[in-house]
Amino acid sequence: MFDFLKRRKREALKQTPLNAQQRAILERNVPYLKRLTEADRQELDGLIQIFLAEKEFEGCGGLELTDEIRLTIAAQACILLLHRETDMYPDLDVILVYPSAYKVPAGHAEGGIVLEGNQTRLGESWTRGIVVLAWDHVKSGAAQPADGQNVVLHEFAHQLDGEDGAMDGAPDLGTRARYTSWAHVLGDEFADLSERIHSGRPSDIDQYGATNPAEFFAVITEMFFEKPVALRKRHPELYEELAGFYHQDPATEST
Repeated sequence: MFDFLKRRKREALKQTPLNAQQRAILERNVPYLKRLTEADRQELDGLIQIFLAEKEFEGCGGLELTDEIRLTIAAQACILLLHRETDMYPDLDVILVYPSAYKVPAGHAEGGIVLEGNQTRLGESWTRGIVVLAWDHVKSGAAQPADGQNVVLHEFAHQLDGEDGAMDGAPDLGTRARYTSWAHVLGDEFADLSERIHSGRPSDIDQYGATNPAEFFAVITEMFFEKPVALRKRHPELYEELAGFYHQDPATEST
């Protein structure tokens, strides 16, 4: 009964268009949406309505939440769900939003001694139902949809990655064949990026992707949506793997 009522409510939300004020906010804050077809915009509007209805937002560090903040985050998060038969980030309960980069306690080892300190972050994604974001970077990342830097796409890619139980760079791909191809292509690209970074050679993929496979998936997700033509040209197999997972072809839509 619960699933039936949930599906029924979602279908109603999908048919509820965004109002003029909401559309104006998105036109101003998320220029990426101009790349989408009218059909995709309508689908995205429905996803946004569901996201806003089901996910909680909390302001942190003195930030007062507004419709602008909620909409700007929801729209970018829902871009990753277009065309996909999937749930609405089922493991996510709340989005915590700070006004700017925030600090968290972080211990680190030095000379065999654990030292306490603070680490500055722009965002993070937890397996325990939480995404944390810095609002100023959310807004600046959305305003520059071709620079390959987008904290919302990055952190919500982590959420997709973790839906199979672990954030390890391999989201739920369905078939064994998909996992085999994914492991081969992304494994080779991750190894190449790591080798380039360690040898001091340049790479068009952000070096943060060499941290681990989970960060690699999040980084190339940013590049897939924001620099799709370059990704398809220089890393065609990697592009095809992401296009198959996201069921989108932003390189074609950008030309």
